[in-house]
Amino acid sequence: MAATKPRTSSFSRNFSSAHSSKTPGFKHGPNGTTFISSGIPDLDKILCGGFPLGSLVLVMEDAEAPHHMLLLRNFMSQGLVHDQPLLYASPSRDPRGFLGTLPSPGASKDDKSRDNSTEQEKGLRIAWQYKKYFGDDQESANAIDSKYEFCNDFDLRRPFDRHFFSGKHVECVSILDSSSLSTLRDRCATFLSQVPRNDGNISSGGRIAIQSLCAPQCDHSNMEWEMLSFLRSLKSMVRSSNAVAVVTFPPSLLLPSFSKRWQHMADTLLSVRAIPDEDKELAKLLTGYQDMVGLLNVHKVAQLNTQVPKILEATTFSIKLQKRRYLVLECLNQAPVDASSGSSYGSTGSCSGSSKTASLEF
Repeated sequence: MAATKPRTSSFSRNFSSAHSSKTPGFKHGPNGTTFISSGIPDLDKILCGGFPLGSLVLVMEDAEAPHHMLLLRNFMSQGLVHDQPLLYASPSRDPRGFLGTLPSPGASKDDKSRDNSTEQEKGLRIAWQYKKYFGDDQESANAIDSKYEFCNDFDLRRPFDRHFFSGKHVECVSILDSSSLSTLRDRCATFLSQVPRNDGNISSGGRIAIQSLCAPQCDHSNMEWEMLSFLRSLKSMVRSSNAVAVVTFPPSLLLPSFSKRWQHMADTLLSVRAIPDEDKELAKLLTGYQDMVGLLNVHKVAQLNTQVPKILEATTFSIKLQKRRYLVLECLNQAPVDASSGSSYGSTGSCSGSSKTASLEF
């Protein structure tokens, strides 16, 4: 007697096939684009998913404060959490010592409560009479989704443990004494050769983080054309691989013409700027000024495999530290004109600026 095939329902889903190709740290977007996280949840939302694989990200530094290091640290830590190969280049003599300053992943109470409420709402949306069709498959799917978290919240006050880096594919390069960038170019090419090519089957990804490419203490800081050629080569190498390169540079040390060329080379272009501690004019203009540590500007968003530009709701965001630990990006809000009334509009209610009893004049 032949074995009877178990009854299945049209409500059942094949979770094994849906998650068999899912790799930690990757998210699929439109037009065949695959994203990796920037390490900042708010920045991923702003960029409509994160950093696309095969893209070059440039961050313009501020000469007054090292706010670009906040973006670089979170980007590197997110790669380590997902066991992604990492190449870090720095103008310091001991670049490996920078790994001890990377933030450790953590979760705030607000995020936990938000996740619990989301799970409760998701459970309520499923009718009770259909739960029997999911069974263990639904539980296994939830376990897989929780295991493969795309972006983490990183505690800037709690660094990674030293033993965490053991067994990780992490390379550190010092560009301080490099008379030319050919050595760094060769190291990037060797690193990317160990990362799978962009052939549609993503099993792993790589991250390249280069800090202050044209730092004044480097011997190649005056070689503008060579640095531009290096960026062009790096962009070409990254484009055909499952990797993302983030390069920070101080635009004030470059000629304006070369700075424009650098910005044109970027797929995603960001800039950070510090704000003074006591700027009375800015404090009157913006709400929540006392909690800001800087400003983030999005000048360009990568658009791969498409010619349709991405239109952002805003391009300037405030950088804040939630509970002095977690990096948060928020849209700028204009402060009320009249602090006592709490309204950002005039209290007269007339178009011509006259009193309430006056007639409207057009």
